[in-house]
Amino acid sequence: MTEPSLPELLHAAVTAVGGTERPGQVTMAESVAQAIDDGSHLLVQAGTGTGKSLGYLVPALAHGERVVVATATLALQRQLVERDLPRTVDALHPLLRRRPEFAMLKGRSNYLCLHRLHEGAPQDEEEGLFDQFEAAAPTSKLGQDLLRLREWSDETETGDRDNLTPGVSDRAWSQISVSSRECLGASKCAYGAECFAEAARERAKLADVVVTNHALLAIDAIEGAPVLPQHEVLIVDEAHELISRVTGVATGELTPGQVNRAVRRAAKLVNEKAADQLQTAAEGFERLMELALPGRLEEVPEDLGYALMALRDAARTVISGIGATRDKSVTDEDAVRKQALASVESVHDVAERITNGSEWDVVWYERHDRFGASLRVAPMSVAGLLREKLFTDRSVVLASATLKLGGDFNGVGASLGLSPEGVQGEDIPLWKGLDVGSPFDYGKQGILYVAKHLARPARDSDRGDMLDELTELIQAAGGRTLGLFSSMRAAQLAAEELRSRIPEFPILLQGEETLGELIKNFAADPKTCLFGTLSLWQGVDVPGASCQLVVMDKIPFPRPDDPLMSARQKAVEDAGGNGFMAVAATHAALLMAQGAGRLVRATEDRGVVAVLDQRLATARYGNYLKASLPDFWYTTDRNQARRSLAAIDEKARKAEAAREIEAVREIETVREAETAQEAVAAEEA
Repeated sequence: MTEPSLPELLHAAVTAVGGTERPGQVTMAESVAQAIDDGSHLLVQAGTGTGKSLGYLVPALAHGERVVVATATLALQRQLVERDLPRTVDALHPLLRRRPEFAMLKGRSNYLCLHRLHEGAPQDEEEGLFDQFEAAAPTSKLGQDLLRLREWSDETETGDRDNLTPGVSDRAWSQISVSSRECLGASKCAYGAECFAEAARERAKLADVVVTNHALLAIDAIEGAPVLPQHEVLIVDEAHELISRVTGVATGELTPGQVNRAVRRAAKLVNEKAADQLQTAAEGFERLMELALPGRLEEVPEDLGYALMALRDAARTVISGIGATRDKSVTDEDAVRKQALASVESVHDVAERITNGSEWDVVWYERHDRFGASLRVAPMSVAGLLREKLFTDRSVVLASATLKLGGDFNGVGASLGLSPEGVQGEDIPLWKGLDVGSPFDYGKQGILYVAKHLARPARDSDRGDMLDELTELIQAAGGRTLGLFSSMRAAQLAAEELRSRIPEFPILLQGEETLGELIKNFAADPKTCLFGTLSLWQGVDVPGASCQLVVMDKIPFPRPDDPLMSARQKAVEDAGGNGFMAVAATHAALLMAQGAGRLVRATEDRGVVAVLDQRLATARYGNYLKASLPDFWYTTDRNQARRSLAAIDEKARKAEAAREIEAVREIETVREAETAQEAVAAEEA
């Protein structure tokens, strides 16, 4: 019996999920299959509506080797595991004559820990919450969350936090979960045989497709201890997020609160001298942090260097000394020791990393109004790490709606540690970039309007002209506006001002409700607008008439005082490159492409993307940014933008009115039928 062709398999899968085959999807599937077959790497840009999930799942399943799929968002993980994979496997089973297995795998702290649930978290003096289920008042939010978690533990099959609906606070979850460092290990834990995290790992070992997240992929690459099962193919979806997720995992932090927790947890487990040494080092570090001013530390100051060396040495002494417990009243000694070790090792590792000093690390102070000062360290670049760890011994496919910036893939490729496309050589990963386009006709469905007449935006300046423009655009659009702002402060000021100017159009603001609730309310009422910052640039999917105007207040360059971005920019310049284009412009292009992608989510969608920053039309880098956006019809004519919005609004209102009339007719038809039935019943009676 002949093997089924890739087009046959793709057709079966698309039919099973109720989709429509797209030329771009077919091209993508063929290219993914080719990359897997020849062991090369592929960067593929697949616009919204292409069906990229099936474009990589079908060739991966057909290949037959184990595949790891890493995504950035919970929404896509759920879509893959709950919808796409079950239907695709069912559809391909008769053709492949085998049924591929799939599983979800996340970091250990995402799963409920039965040991901590039943035995309680080791108690920190001064935090006295335990036994947490008794000490937390049943009427408090924390108490209610903990009681619900205990009930849920008897029902759940996975122990996965994301399967708990509704969710609980981070504080409540921390009482019944452990990090990988805090875990006792299945062989030493009384609940090892029932452990949810271990069960997830076992399922992953047996699966043909393992769905995970970017963070776990980064941990697997950075820490050297394999978390993911051995695999021949890696698919990174939402790949535009990968660099920031890997950077986040590779970032270390020290705060006085974190250090003091380590002191408290270790105090009963070492001799008095070692405990006092760590306490003294912690006090010295805390005094310094009280005076810390935000900003990059190009060189570690002498006093901070001494404080960190004292912390490192004291932490090392404590780690060596944790053995026999001094206070025999300590219960659950293994768990207490594990938690203390995890806390002290974390302090030691960051202190040592900063003390050792690497030209490839960036060190800076941050100060938060609520949490105080923190000391942070992050890699200048993760490109070398990714080149070495990601693109070795497996075929890698990176997919996203936004990978082609400024007209090519080389910018994103460089950030991943790849040489320019087509360059070959020893130890240089061979890769190809592919743009399969989009099923949408962006030139007819959308307009890119740049408000060229507005004053050039300056940092933290009063932008009264921008607010005037925004007001008029929202009025023309009849609401229906997603406002994407470069800072939370700008979003808050705009929401406050427009709520008083145009009260007939409700303004929802990020942070005033959960993101899911905000998006639901935004989608439900066409007159409503939604304002916010970073997560809205990438996380909103509202097809239809509720989102017909997407506004960007200004080009979202990184803040000039962002320590990591400015350090990366300077490093490129020192190497003879264009730091602004390589770092700031690439960052802005990626966000703008994601933001503009919020407008057209379906073939019937129409609307305007309005950029209220004249630099997109006047600056030399404007063409690079525009080339990264969907190919909308372009204008700087404010009157044209308003007329178009008004026409789109009128058409949408007519359609809404027609739907209302149709709904009324349907209700009347049902009532008439019910009346007729009642009359017949009465006659028969």
